[in-house]
Amino acid sequence: MTDETLSNLLHEERRFPPEKAFADAALARPELYQAAQQDRLAFWDEQARALTWETPWTQTLDWSNAPFARWFVGGTLNVAYNCVDRHVEAGNGERVAIYFEGEPGDTREITYAELQREVSKAANALLGLGVEAGDRVAIYLPMIPEAVISMLACARIGAAHSVVFGGFSAEALRSRIDDADAKLVITSDGGYRRGSPSALKPAVDAAVVNTPSVQKVLVVQRTKQDVAWNDEKDVWWHDVVDSASDVHAPQAFDAENPLFILYTSGTTGKPKGILHTSGGYLTQTSYTHRNVFDLRPEKDIYWCTADIGWVTGHSYIVYGPLANGATQVIYEGTPDTPHKGRFWEIVQKYKVTQLYTAPTAIRTFMKWGDDIPASFDLSSLRVLGSVGEPINPEAWVWYRKHIGGDRTPIVDTWWQTETGAIMISPLPGVTTAKPGSAQVPLPGIGVDVVDNDANPVPNGSGGFLVLTEPWPSMLRGIWGDPERYKDTYWSRFDGIYFAGDGAKKDEDGDIWLLGRVDDVMNVSGHRLSTTEIESALVSHPKVAEAAVVGASDETTGQAVCAFVILRGDAGYDESQAEAVITELRNHVAKEIGPIAKPRQVMVVAELPKTRSGKIMRRLLQDVAENRTVGDVTTLADSTVMDLIKKGLGSSSD
Repeated sequence: MTDETLSNLLHEERRFPPEKAFADAALARPELYQAAQQDRLAFWDEQARALTWETPWTQTLDWSNAPFARWFVGGTLNVAYNCVDRHVEAGNGERVAIYFEGEPGDTREITYAELQREVSKAANALLGLGVEAGDRVAIYLPMIPEAVISMLACARIGAAHSVVFGGFSAEALRSRIDDADAKLVITSDGGYRRGSPSALKPAVDAAVVNTPSVQKVLVVQRTKQDVAWNDEKDVWWHDVVDSASDVHAPQAFDAENPLFILYTSGTTGKPKGILHTSGGYLTQTSYTHRNVFDLRPEKDIYWCTADIGWVTGHSYIVYGPLANGATQVIYEGTPDTPHKGRFWEIVQKYKVTQLYTAPTAIRTFMKWGDDIPASFDLSSLRVLGSVGEPINPEAWVWYRKHIGGDRTPIVDTWWQTETGAIMISPLPGVTTAKPGSAQVPLPGIGVDVVDNDANPVPNGSGGFLVLTEPWPSMLRGIWGDPERYKDTYWSRFDGIYFAGDGAKKDEDGDIWLLGRVDDVMNVSGHRLSTTEIESALVSHPKVAEAAVVGASDETTGQAVCAFVILRGDAGYDESQAEAVITELRNHVAKEIGPIAKPRQVMVVAELPKTRSGKIMRRLLQDVAENRTVGDVTTLADSTVMDLIKKGLGSSSD
């Protein structure tokens, strides 16, 4: 991306103001923006006071060593105390903290009082295994309550955790353990996925052969499958945690004490460990969770469908909701096990009020058909959230109509592993929503869209999304590599944070995310965003999901190549391929303009996605340019590329 702006393509005219009853009762009011604008640091002071601190801070922000921030300087607190004990002390010990739904249908109900006892036992067990404040603990677990308990136990004793997603390989796990110099690994025999036990411990066994820092492996028994056992290193959770004392006095740590390291996916070479600390991170995750989801802890049932292994699971399953005393659902399995209505069955069963999920999941539900959610009672839902990538307008509208009953506000949130918490989002009782737009920075957050010279672009133009002010939950660096931190995030624009996303401002100045700037195509000198062309394709009633890449073209430099999955009710068969493809190409030309008309449209059964749901466009580009397909090891299903290559139908002028 070398010119000043991205071409501004799609225009969205639909508007959804909040219902009056919702707006009148909403927690977050327009005054929140005014307070933040008036005095940003005083605003963050106020948000931090929602937590319980042992020692008050003496300075809100120290930015003298930029880009290394210190927030709430001198303040001390215990993160686990804020997420558990204080709710018990406030008389809410009998409130359910976690409704756990296992994939096979087993359930657990854990109150805050029980969670306090379980976290205390785990903290005592970790201390007994030699873990101390300042150590690092690797966690490699399925979506079970012990994952949450393990994270909170680490926070309680001041040890930083490094959660590694349970789908990652032994080598990925080993490199992360090594980089963090982890002393202990917490894992399980396995977890349930798509109807059968999926082993986890073998990957840990393979990883720790070459990790000298690891002294013990703590193993949760979940599936009761046979596991190899090393008597010197391996310890059963039920032997050491269940027998530990359930009384543990939490110690206060500095606001800048490391809370966790989380490795970003898709990196090559040395892993990139994003470091987050305690006070500022907990302040912003609890503030955003409360206001973006309009959370009423005394009556709401909240459900974030993410995995603990991603930052969404850290911030909006563990730390934000529990700091706010929320009752939440945690589900172990996949949305299609044992049937494709599993999510809606869970919403109906627990009367979920807030649902936070990914556009990838929403488009999958669209593909499966409207009749599936229609057979469940979803009337308890009152706020819907979207996270992980830009959501195209048609998926947004489908989500609101078929899941939200055409009445729920949708909060389309933009943030990253590095930002720690939500940065851009509508406030559900304030913002008139536009399908597909994250819209405005939250109160207290500084965001802009700039050109190559760091000048703000005018409304109606596109460019680079940047963060203009330090924020409390910001990363404090890359673990062990301060220079890489500066080079990666702060070198593109002087004194401004840039992490690689393109965006545009519409005519009202609202922000639309356009995906990674690496995913921008140069077609006949026009910079086109893959996100906008994908949105145009998905606006066609036959299309459930689309991925667009730029492929080399002698005439135009790059040409648009599209891969589409048709909706289940599209009534498509092979004999109609040419007609459907022509229809879709013409549809894009009509929605956006002839410049964006795909050279090729390929109808496929699946798209290559990472385990976090992101489409691997690099692999599709290999197909579009007839190259050997590259490394597929990070895909959730490595056979997808074989299916794509076998079953392509294409058309071009």
